[in-house]
Amino acid sequence: MQDNPILRNFRNIVILFLYSVSFAVISFLILFFGLQLDLYSSIVESLVSSILLSGLTIIWHYPAKYISIEQYHLLKVFFSHLVSAVISSGLWVLLIYIVMVTVFNFGTTYENYFYKTILWRFLVGFLLYAIVVSFYYLVSYYSELQERSLKESELKNLVTQAELKSLKFQINPHFIFNSLNSMSALTEIDPKKAKEMIIKLADFLRYILATNEREKNKLSEELKNIRLYLDIEKIRFEDKFDYSEEMNEECNKAEIPNMILQPLFENVIKHAVYETFDKVLLTLKCSFEEGYLKIQLINNFDESSRPRKGAGVGLKNINDRLNLIYRRNDLMEVKKEKGIFSVTLFIPCEDQTKSEEIISNAKK
Repeated sequence: MQDNPILRNFRNIVILFLYSVSFAVISFLILFFGLQLDLYSSIVESLVSSILLSGLTIIWHYPAKYISIEQYHLLKVFFSHLVSAVISSGLWVLLIYIVMVTVFNFGTTYENYFYKTILWRFLVGFLLYAIVVSFYYLVSYYSELQERSLKESELKNLVTQAELKSLKFQINPHFIFNSLNSMSALTEIDPKKAKEMIIKLADFLRYILATNEREKNKLSEELKNIRLYLDIEKIRFEDKFDYSEEMNEECNKAEIPNMILQPLFENVIKHAVYETFDKVLLTLKCSFEEGYLKIQLINNFDESSRPRKGAGVGLKNINDRLNLIYRRNDLMEVKKEKGIFSVTLFIPCEDQTKSEEIISNAKK
């Protein structure tokens, strides 16, 4: 009975009650004023037919449930409901007769009147069956549509999460392989630096393991890890690059996608520091701007150098992640002109008020 939409909650039971009362009132008006039946007979028959109709309305859910339009041929559905409607209408008329004549003992006058109107009663029952069963089909269709939509939404969410995880997992091996190669080279040349690098790499991996399941992190935590990464690269490249930050203190509390900055710095090390003999200056700028956390990484580069194979994979990775997380493909800008390369990320603040609150609290 729990799958019956009428009995599923109290609100629907109230609707059934109002529907039955409405039918009883209309039935009384037709019997008393339209067909000139006496007052007492009109009241009793209206109540009896209405109560019986309420029971049949609940039962009519099952023909709609088990005679599926999707599973059976339309002709089979039509004839099945035709038979069901004939039986239901006949049963309804018969029960009214039994209750009125046998139980309440209405006399010959009522019986004669009943026989004269039996065809109309049957047709009314037939029409009500068609209306109620159509209603059940509509409810069933709407419920299935909602359930299908919910499942599709859950499936899309799972696919998105899988894509995000896949993109995150592309980041870590890339850096680890580079670091392991560097450590291998340093082991013989400078064992002390190799040991220092191993310790920093261990700290770096510990951070990744601790935050890998998080979708977002505070910028301060991400930058702490970036500095660790740069310390490792500094051992490899010594004085080939310098790093500085220009940012407001309040930016540290803002949340950004986990490990979103890592490919940015890997990209700079791989395509700028590798390719030039001059010192590369890396500058990270951060500020709030019109509802976004604006993060910009700027570096100089040797314009005469040839781009290394695989250039752009890390940046594409970042753009794909931003697109998946925020459903927008305009959150990253890349500029390359006059020996200066810059990448700007626009991280939407989930709530503009929240970003203003962060700034306000930081100023206190």
